[in-house]
Amino acid sequence: MMANGAVAIQCTKVTAAAVTVHSRTVPAEVPVALVYDGSTHAVMMASPSDLEDFAVGFSLSEGIVANASEIASLDVVHQDKGIELRLWLTPDRGRNLAERRRRIAGPTGCGLCGVESLDAAVPASPRVDAGLFVRPEEIAAALAALPAAQALNQRTRAVHGAAFWTKARGLVALSEDVGRHNALDKLIGRLRRQHVEAGEGMVLVTSRVSVEMVQKAAVAGAPILVAVSAPTALALETAEQAGITLVAVARADGFEVFTHPHRIAGVAAAPSLNHETNVEIEHAA
Repeated sequence: MMANGAVAIQCTKVTAAAVTVHSRTVPAEVPVALVYDGSTHAVMMASPSDLEDFAVGFSLSEGIVANASEIASLDVVHQDKGIELRLWLTPDRGRNLAERRRRIAGPTGCGLCGVESLDAAVPASPRVDAGLFVRPEEIAAALAALPAAQALNQRTRAVHGAAFWTKARGLVALSEDVGRHNALDKLIGRLRRQHVEAGEGMVLVTSRVSVEMVQKAAVAGAPILVAVSAPTALALETAEQAGITLVAVARADGFEVFTHPHRIAGVAAAPSLNHETNVEIEHAA
């Protein structure tokens, strides 16, 4: 039975001591179609929660709209085999999307769906110039706040999280999903819908950092992106160009700063992208 994005199941647990019937909660995963002006743009496998946030965040991070006000209406429609997020765009934005569809109608095959060239696969990200400045202890505090806020992951141990933290308010928002990109899209959508400026805080993700995660953070306007796992080389290059401070391999006892370290107190400028800066956190006795 599905409840709040999770399903209770039984399985057979095998240990050195015995074979037993075991109860477990696993995350739900359903096809979610993004439908714009009556035409399906993409179908994502996602957790069936916070779908309005997902629709807005996906639309922004994928460049479908430039701001949430260009979405005229949004309906969540449950179908037998999945969920449709039906968005109607303002006339000008709808015409832009229709023209984009016409340009990619010819090619066959699908690696990055909806992308017509190699240049379009890795577009230039917006420059983030926000002057946020944080201490290593604040990054540690933000990371420490994540586990208790990840309600779905506490039950399933199988979903990604994306969170937003500010110096004034602490942990402002957290979104979860079976997909790391989806979790970040949900967070971006929530911030925009609640009129929260991403430039005022840090985005934290519980996954590795690929180029798409950096691109989405740049679209949101987040100056600092903190990840529990490691980044890819292209993610570093993109973060450098976008002006984003990329912190990764973040643990309770320290983290590594890969780009734009000037936003982290006490961190000297890294000599190049090939030499990250390691930071150890001193905890008060």
